[in-house]
Amino acid sequence: MKIAERGRAKFRPEKNIDEKDVRSLLQDKIAQEQSFAAQNGTEITREMLAYEPPKFNLVSLFSGCGGLDLGAELAGMDVVIGRNETNQSLLSREAFDVKRNISVFHTVASLDNFPEANQSYKDNFPKHILQIKEDIRKVNKFPLADIVLGGFPCPGFSEGGPRLIDDPRNFLYLHFIRCLMQAKPLFFVAENVKGMLTLGKGAVAEQIKQDFESAGYKVKMKLTNSRDYGVPQLRERVFLIGVRSDIDFEYQFPSPSHGEGEGLQPFISLREAIGDLEASPGEFFTGSYSPIYLSRNRKKKWSEQSFTIQASGRQAPLHPSGSDMIKLGKDEWHLPEDSLHRRLSVKEISRIQTFPDWFNFSKGINPKGSINNQLNKQYKQIGNAVPVELARSIIEPIAQWCSEHISDVSLYRKS
Repeated sequence: MKIAERGRAKFRPEKNIDEKDVRSLLQDKIAQEQSFAAQNGTEITREMLAYEPPKFNLVSLFSGCGGLDLGAELAGMDVVIGRNETNQSLLSREAFDVKRNISVFHTVASLDNFPEANQSYKDNFPKHILQIKEDIRKVNKFPLADIVLGGFPCPGFSEGGPRLIDDPRNFLYLHFIRCLMQAKPLFFVAENVKGMLTLGKGAVAEQIKQDFESAGYKVKMKLTNSRDYGVPQLRERVFLIGVRSDIDFEYQFPSPSHGEGEGLQPFISLREAIGDLEASPGEFFTGSYSPIYLSRNRKKKWSEQSFTIQASGRQAPLHPSGSDMIKLGKDEWHLPEDSLHRRLSVKEISRIQTFPDWFNFSKGINPKGSINNQLNKQYKQIGNAVPVELARSIIEPIAQWCSEHISDVSLYRKS
């Protein structure tokens, strides 16, 4: 929350502000945003949604193509039939559709204003889900929910972006909190980039955490690395997990399942993840490599994990085949001409983000522009998504609690 107007380079955390003051400031800001939404927005009523009262009903904010949502769905299946059986059902879309309704979670609504991502969500998720194709700032009334998920937009926090404390994109999380105040869920799961932790020398992250807590939640925040949870990618992301204050449950982040320590499975390598696609990778972004692209290494070895998959085809990492890049100097790397080099394909980055092979990424209902422009819509969706297996692991403790309390879920709901 931005407590007072400050210059871009003059952010300092407020001192000696107690919880009541924070809550008051937060409510004032929320009221301002709510006033705008009331004049310009949409009300989502209970009658518009296909609730399943015996299950934990879920609302997804900033849903994109649905990586976080699919991870939640899998976690909700795991606690019913076990991870191995869930994985077996993922081998085909048809098999998964038969089994997915056994999850303890039931998604009722998704919200996003990225057209291609909305189309992908529609293609891959059950038809009963209400898609709110709207800017979250224009939603007047959010529906009741048991769980709210969302990776709120992060360009203003990104280490590769402008990192301005007064970037308006940095304050969309307030609408997440507005949703919590209206939907009154038992739990929420929010995700963002690592850069959030260092903006304002850490004060921004602490303020955001405090804002979520002031909405009535016990909040845990942690920086995670995707490769620690079976994702073949070096991708650090911050999660904020909220448990409503009246719920007797203390969320604990799951221990890594993969690594080099005793009892851990080996990290998943690029060879394991995409080696079978080498001869038939599918479509990939083509074109020259800019000086900025060549300012650092872009190629991992087959035995390693991928660099972070970004929301851009032009910035996609290089395929691991061929010669390694050569460092010429500070911020200057060279691609040897003795081998062919290409960016990772759409199919390959989808695998690296741990989506199932049958998951469809839309280029648009009526694709326009060059092949690269069309493909970039897919790269953007995939790069913006939370890796499915990371989401699955992070949400697993919540799914376990829900499975143990599904018979009395109605006792925890607020009207």
